[in-house]
This record gives sequence, C-alpha cells and structure tokens, in this order.
Amino acid sequence: MFKRKIYEKMLTWKNESDGKTALLIEGPRRVGKSTIVKQFAENEYDSYILIDFYRASNETKALFDDLSDLNYIFLQLQLAYHVSLKERRSVIIFDEVQLCPKARQAIKALVEDGRYDYIETGSLISIHKHVKDILIPSEERKLQMYPMDFEEFRWVLGDEVTVPMLRDFYVSGKPLGQAAHRRIMKDFRLYMLVGGMPQAVDSYVQTNDLSVVDAVKRDILNLYEDDFFKIDPTGKLSTLYDAIPAQLNSNASRYQVSSVLSGNRAGNILEEIAELKDSGTVSVAYHSNDPNVGLAQNKDLGKFKLFAADTGLFVTLAFKDKDFTDNDIYSRLLNDRLQANLGYLYENMAAQMLTYNGHELFYHTFLNESSRHNYEVDFIISDKKKICPIEVKSSGYKNHSSLNAFSDKYQARISRRILTYTKDYKKENDIEYLPVYMMQFL
Repeated sequence: MFKRKIYEKMLTWKNESDGKTALLIEGPRRVGKSTIVKQFAENEYDSYILIDFYRASNETKALFDDLSDLNYIFLQLQLAYHVSLKERRSVIIFDEVQLCPKARQAIKALVEDGRYDYIETGSLISIHKHVKDILIPSEERKLQMYPMDFEEFRWVLGDEVTVPMLRDFYVSGKPLGQAAHRRIMKDFRLYMLVGGMPQAVDSYVQTNDLSVVDAVKRDILNLYEDDFFKIDPTGKLSTLYDAIPAQLNSNASRYQVSSVLSGNRAGNILEEIAELKDSGTVSVAYHSNDPNVGLAQNKDLGKFKLFAADTGLFVTLAFKDKDFTDNDIYSRLLNDRLQANLGYLYENMAAQMLTYNGHELFYHTFLNESSRHNYEVDFIISDKKKICPIEVKSSGYKNHSSLNAFSDKYQARISRRILTYTKDYKKENDIEYLPVYMMQFL
C-alpha cells in the first residue's frame, strides 16, 4: 500500500470529530479511496465493516430504508459481514455510497446514535442525479482525494528527501544549480508521463515499462467513459472529456463547445460541466471578468477551460487513437525534446498542481485598446489581499507579453508575478521564474 497524504487528514478528522460527524471522501474512480480507507480502518480501529455498494446484496441495501430500529441494522450487518462491532472502537465504511442514496441519508441518524464512526467514499457523485430524492446529512465532513502528487510519487520510489529540499529552496528564493535542476526535471517529466493514479504508478514500479503503464491508463480512461455514459447516455460528457487535449492545443481563449458538440453553446451545457467537475476527473478554469480579490465573484460560467485531473491520464488521452508504439510523446517528454506545440502538457500540469493545493482555477483575457492586441494570463490565484498572475511556458520564456500587459493594467492589485517554466529558479525585473515542479508550493 502506498503512503498517501490524505491519511493524516483522516486521522485529524477522527481525533477532532470523536463520532460527531461522518467522513465523506470524494474523488474519481481508481484514485485509491477504497484502499486508503481500508488501511485506515485496519490501523486505527479495533474492527470495521466495509459495505461495498457496488457488490452489496439487495437485502443489505434495504436495511437503510427503515431506520426505526438501529439495533436490528447493526445486528444484521455484523451477521452478514462476520464482524463484531465495538462501541466507539469500530467504523462502518460505505464504499461507493452514491450507489445507495438511502445509506447516505441514513448518516444523520447513525451519527446521532453515536456508537460507531462512519466513512463514506464516492465516485462520480452527481448532486443532480444521485441525491435529488434524499436529505443530504449536515453531519458529513468532506475530503477531496486526488491522484498522487509529485511528493507521493517520489515516496513510492523511495525518495523522501527531494521535495522537502525543494521547499527549502523555494522559501529561500535561491536557484538549485543546473545539475540538481536537470535531475529533478527528469524525475518530474517521468511523473508527468506515469501520472498519479495508483494502478499506473504500481505498474511502473513493477515493470519499469511505460507501454505497460500506458495500457493501465487506457483501461482507466475506458472505465471513465463507461461511467460517463451511465450518467449521461447522450454521450455529451464523454465527448467533452475526450476533446480536452485538442481544445487546449487549439490555444483558444475558451473551450469551444460548438466545435465539440454541434449546435450547442456553453450556456446550454452548464449542467454537463458541473457533472464533469463533480466527477473529479477534470478541473475547470473559469474566466475572471474583473480579476481582483474574491475571484469567484467575477467568474464567467459560460467562458471556461477544461483540464484533466491527472496529467498522466491526459498524456494517454491526447494520443489514445494511436497505439503506444506509434506514440513518441513518451520518449520526447522524458528526454526533454518536447515539440513546442505540445506545451499544453505543462499547462495541464500547472492546473493540476494548483487544484491539488486547493485553488479554484481562474484565467483572464483582455484586449489592449491602443495596440488592439489580445492577451491571456493562464492562471490567477489569490494571494492574501491581492492576486498573483501566472504564465506557463514550456519554451520561449523570454517573451511574456501577456504577463507584462496584465501587470501594467492591474498593477495595484498584484502581489507577485510568476512565470513557470522548465529552467532553474531566478528572479528578474520583479518576475519570479519558477521551475514547474515548484508550483506544488503555491
């Protein structure tokens, strides 16, 4: 089992909640929710019952239709799963709870009863389709689980030194030196190719073969496609997801919905975008019409960009119409020979790291009235009482006209100006040139 950062957050919940809330862990399929919850239950409790609602019997699911006799429910669960529950020392796990909405609704009564702890996991949980007929319990505390970040990936490979060292250099604002930087960039490019899905990481560790890793990622993408069709039989979700790489590659100022779904505009698919975001498989960057503190107050729901939640999956998604042997992106990226038109891989990586750090994604486009030139800043994040514009470069970092123009226009609102790129750290003319792997600290 892999070491995951979410474990400490779960431990904090257990100690602070003391049975007064249930824990809901959300995230995309195959991100490792069931594994970490089972590991947590084995380590932190005397006993546990794991109800996998994908496999649970109809009789088990029906137990949550009537909550008038909780003693009967607990007795039946102990008999069915051959586990003895101990008051305040046991946990009951509702795995894939979205498949049994009545069990999720039962959390209120179960938590009030207070005998046991409760942990729920959910994949592709839709607020419109899976919970519309139930009362959402206010006793839930939610944790979002993401694919492995770079530090967790390095842990798997036996490296617990690199990321803390990088954090020290980031705080001090000093360059690493070319030799160290090149080594870390190579490690980071490998992370971008493998991604953070536990199955893909495990296949890399076991085989050291990127073709095997690619096959695992294709299986995960096929699983996502099946899930999308279950939620939306029209195929819109699947089509929108598949087009993410092409849309980013087009370098347009927004996701061009009409080119993906003929006859549709962004305003017609707001529900579908919410479904995708809710699934945890994508991150959505919204246009900020007036970039300032409180970015969410000025976001344009009809103007957005989509990013894959895991860049490893993004690499496979971008070239899934080709067999692995025909796909040279792996060797090009790993050996730092990436073509300029594939720089959107780094943009997706930047979106991923910002999302993992809890940032809601925003970007901004504007027209310079004097030059009649259109500019775009890739990302904007809040920084205390000001904002921080971020421009992502995979090459040609000396030209950053959009960042300059944005800084001129909104100078009083800006705390830091960041250009993230593939070279070592430096600061020049009030611009921080940040190696892409240091975005994990923003």
